[in-house]
Amino acid sequence: MEKLGSMTKEGASSSSTKRKSRRPKYSKFTQQELSACKPILTPGWVISIFVTIGIIFIPIGFASLFASERVVEIIDHYDKDCVPLRYTDDKLAFIQSSKTNKTCIRGLTVPKQMKSPVYIYYQLDHFYQNHRRYVKSRSDSQLRSKSDENKTSTCDPERNSPNGSIVPCGLIAWSLFNDTYKFSVKNKQLGVNKKDITWKSDQGNKFGSDVYPKNFQSGGLIGGAKLNSSIPLSEQEDLIVWMRTAALPTFRKLYGRIEVDLEANDVVIVTIENNYNTYSFGGNKKLVLSTASWIGGKNYLLGIAYLTVGGLCLFLAISFILLYLIKPRPLGDTSYLSWNRGASGGHIFIS
Repeated sequence: MEKLGSMTKEGASSSSTKRKSRRPKYSKFTQQELSACKPILTPGWVISIFVTIGIIFIPIGFASLFASERVVEIIDHYDKDCVPLRYTDDKLAFIQSSKTNKTCIRGLTVPKQMKSPVYIYYQLDHFYQNHRRYVKSRSDSQLRSKSDENKTSTCDPERNSPNGSIVPCGLIAWSLFNDTYKFSVKNKQLGVNKKDITWKSDQGNKFGSDVYPKNFQSGGLIGGAKLNSSIPLSEQEDLIVWMRTAALPTFRKLYGRIEVDLEANDVVIVTIENNYNTYSFGGNKKLVLSTASWIGGKNYLLGIAYLTVGGLCLFLAISFILLYLIKPRPLGDTSYLSWNRGASGGHIFIS
């Protein structure tokens, strides 16, 4: 009986211990004993990787440079030349006066054939659209839905007018670019297509088809362009382009497209309405006509970056080859180092 009682107590004790144990069920995953690939970077592998990167990157760099070289671009810095001589020393008075004639005629010579579409950009310099107060001065919910037109708490100082809430509110919309351009060649007017110049995601998701401009540019201080109150914001593509703020103080924004070819030595007559005030903050305005390639507009940075990385990799590969030939270093047995075969293996050292 004593023996039976002792066995019963031991069984109960072991059963209690087993119940209280929090030890997880054994598996290679929980014990971190899964096989793992741990490749050894031998000289052959390192040299092969650098050579491969160089062989891939250098042709891409040359292709990018050649594509950029084929882009034809005309840049006209017109803001100073479009100010009358009597206002040369007081450009601010010229741009702020409602009585001065803002029309300016410019002639641009086409250096090479420009195949359609020819993209029209306006470029602004020293304009900090990334300023914290400027970027925050908008109401995304108001832009999306008519029911939120009174949500203007983030739009200071362009929140309300004497007639109610401003739609669209905020400094970004208020400062909308308002220079206009008309083009002609050989006394023939060139049409400017201003459709599909925005990001589809912006037009479809950020600007509502039931939201219409209201009380916009109706205050005492007018900022930039006015908006047609009968057209919903989702169709006002100039506004949508402008509302995607730039990260740098020098930026270009798409104005439209000329959908006919421009031949070499053609003179494009541009009629500019010089309305936008960049003179108060020392900014610059430029008109840009440009074709495009498979990498976009004229930009040598991408090609130079590829050539630099590819050339550096080839240089390192050649250096490692010479170093390995001149001063080779014998390797130890790496057959057990490339794979972790479980918990049974020991440690292997390479001298």
